[in-house]
Amino acid sequence: MPTLTRSQFRSRVEALREMLSGCGMCPRKCGVDRLGGVTGFCGVGPEILLGRALPHFGEEPPISGSRGAGTVFLSSCNLRCAYCQNHQISHLCEGDKMTPAQFSEVLLELQRKGCHNIEAVTPTPQVPQFTESLYLAREAGLDLPLVFNCGGYESCETIKLLEGIVDVYLPDFKYGLDEAARDLSGAEDYCRHATDAIREMVGQVGANLRTEGEIASRGIIIRHLVLPGMPQNSIAALERIKKEFSADVPLSLMAQYTPTTAMRSHPTLARRLTRSEYDFVVDAALDMDFGTIFTQEVDERDLAPDFGRAEPFQWL
Repeated sequence: MPTLTRSQFRSRVEALREMLSGCGMCPRKCGVDRLGGVTGFCGVGPEILLGRALPHFGEEPPISGSRGAGTVFLSSCNLRCAYCQNHQISHLCEGDKMTPAQFSEVLLELQRKGCHNIEAVTPTPQVPQFTESLYLAREAGLDLPLVFNCGGYESCETIKLLEGIVDVYLPDFKYGLDEAARDLSGAEDYCRHATDAIREMVGQVGANLRTEGEIASRGIIIRHLVLPGMPQNSIAALERIKKEFSADVPLSLMAQYTPTTAMRSHPTLARRLTRSEYDFVVDAALDMDFGTIFTQEVDERDLAPDFGRAEPFQWL
């Protein structure tokens, strides 16, 4: 729950909103006046663009619990991952435009449905708009913890302004190799920025995960999607996480990669992950002495693009 006073929270909202006038919300630092309706890389102006809101049961057990995470999928993304499985929302920016007051009602409705938390998915381009809505919802009685589920390509300046607002950080650490980040997400500086941003997150909430009744209340889980044919990238990512943070940090190794139509001709990403590839990465994490690892079952079936189903997470 927030550790800020009402006035402190409001001043953070205002500071974040001011950043939109010469946008520097993420490492791309487009510098455009989004308050004036100009859009940069993310394609989002001053409004809230919501893809979908629902109780979500497919996250790690401390996030989803038995009643689901109160997940809001925010449209757009500051990455353009070639293999993205939510490209309709992230690349095409499909969604409903809302005012902060309207969106605050969406958050309150998720609480009324019994969700364990509010989980903002890909919030980076819309942090000022989201936090304003969260402020209004808190004023109206929202008392659920906030989970910040992001791609890892974050600005430390933005993350610092979220201290005391975010309870649980759920960042990706997608790449350990700069060339992979460049080729697949158009962000050759991903590793550096993800490292700096996650270090700030760890400084705020610690390098572990605290729970209340088996549900996350404060802390961090670092996620890594294992990609087919790219073991070097995964091993490099794990080595960097251990070196820069700690082997005590909770780690989630995802096996849910499913090729989209855009990946049909890619030399390695045209197929699903094999069980042996995934086990290789899990074994490497164990050898590196990571103490808390969430894993998924591997589904090797050759499913049609965009019809893959994420397997549930398990404690290892």
